[in-house]
Amino acid sequence: MGRNKNGQQGIGARASTLGHILRLLLSSALGLLLAAGLVGLGSRPAQASLTNNSYDGNIYALYAGNGSLVPPRSSLAKALEDHRTTVVVYYLDDDAASKQFSAVVSELQRVWLNNIELIPLVTDPLQNRADTGPSDPAHYWSGLIPQVVVFNSEGQVVFDEQGAVSVDAINAAVSQATGIPLPEGGTTSTTESFNELNSEVVSR
Repeated sequence: MGRNKNGQQGIGARASTLGHILRLLLSSALGLLLAAGLVGLGSRPAQASLTNNSYDGNIYALYAGNGSLVPPRSSLAKALEDHRTTVVVYYLDDDAASKQFSAVVSELQRVWLNNIELIPLVTDPLQNRADTGPSDPAHYWSGLIPQVVVFNSEGQVVFDEQGAVSVDAINAAVSQATGIPLPEGGTTSTTESFNELNSEVVSR
């Protein structure tokens, strides 16, 4: 239906125009959705993984379920000054070995609570700078990660190991440093995965 005698569009013409506008809008919306989908596919982030050297964020929160470990509540200098038994763990968030070791660090916190000062330290700030002395974490870092160093209350190093150190060996060193006995016969621990991202240390 065209215009009526008064020059106004009829119902059919208006419907045709409205349909044309709706088709244009729908076509534009579909184009935008398709473009957004293609951009999303191109920028899709890598999957978090315990076994690669990608940066996924705070490894203690992501892989050990314990974001309270960082930042540490004390510095090495303050812990030594206060004559606290101290465990320093050197690590990097984008290191597969550090990710896999995060459950061991979380277990140390669970076992020893406030009896020790637990200090996980990222090693990036220690790179290529001068060693300022025995209260400086750079003084003890070997250049490898992960690395665990245990100090007794007199500030003496009683344990210093690199790599996937057994939590039982660390517990024995902490027991020696604190004078707090382990259960009779010591402990036997294994690291078990409970989903695709997280693992925990189970002591028996």
